[in-house]
Amino acid sequence: MQSGLRSKLLEAFSKADGEFLSGQKISEVIGCSRTAVWKHIEELRKEGYELEAVRRLGYRITKKPDKISSNEIQLGLKTELMGRNIHFEETVTSTQKIAQSLANEGAPEGTIVVADQQTSGRGRMSRVWYSPSGTGIWMSMIIRPKIPINRTPQLTLLTAVAIVQAIEELTPLKPDIKWPNDILLNGKKIVGILTELQAEADQVHSVIIGTGINVNQTKEDFPEELQNVATSIKVETGSDWERAQFIQTILLKFEGLYSLFLSQGFKPIKLLWESYAISLQKTIIARTLKGTIEGKAIGIDDDGVLIIEKNDQSIERIYSADIEMK
Repeated sequence: MQSGLRSKLLEAFSKADGEFLSGQKISEVIGCSRTAVWKHIEELRKEGYELEAVRRLGYRITKKPDKISSNEIQLGLKTELMGRNIHFEETVTSTQKIAQSLANEGAPEGTIVVADQQTSGRGRMSRVWYSPSGTGIWMSMIIRPKIPINRTPQLTLLTAVAIVQAIEELTPLKPDIKWPNDILLNGKKIVGILTELQAEADQVHSVIIGTGINVNQTKEDFPEELQNVATSIKVETGSDWERAQFIQTILLKFEGLYSLFLSQGFKPIKLLWESYAISLQKTIIARTLKGTIEGKAIGIDDDGVLIIEKNDQSIERIYSADIEMK
């Protein structure tokens, strides 16, 4: 089926919201004869859609395949900015690299880069992020906030809140945030966030926010060395989840928080972040490039910097570190 016809047909089913579409309505929407409607329905079935056909009522989609594509993300997307420009590829080395190139070429704010698989996905400190096909959400967002450079780390914390809110809305799960950029379920990592900046000395050109979200992996899908430290939404719930719907919900949550951030600053975001933070008021070990610091995590400041009270009551501010709870 031509992509334009497929998009029109899927949009019509989306607007029908689970109700039946008559063959006549379908033929009008996609501009084909009534006799050709059956052929287009069969092609949707070949793509993994499950459709119910009832005489005199027509057709309705009862189950969609777990596919990520520009069409799947755009159909039902409720944002005004985020995701209105989508760059999708089946396999990439890294969505961050593509997003950086697109940002340099002038891609509009809200552009997202999504892949079904990454061959060289990466997290903080150049670590590898395991990104197999058909299982997770590998996505980078391009935003162009008019803020001072020193405020850009706050956007990592904002993104974490958006993803937690999306997971809570779509699933029965209650995730935790571990400073600065990990989201955990039952102590195991489910989400990583990587924020990178394109800027001059005093001006932000773009911020690229990369997210890796483990959605439909089984425990056996993870390499052996990750099975005790990583998990997925499927492992924690026992169910498969529609990744396109997750992307839509994350983009909507992010857009709302981003608008709040631009109009009211970091304070409301900070309060939300602290309500999800697992490491606050606990003794932690922070491993930084300059050495290891142990103490009680007492909060984050207005820049998103972690504040640690050491055993001698002195205060240490941590800008970047790996955190381990004792």
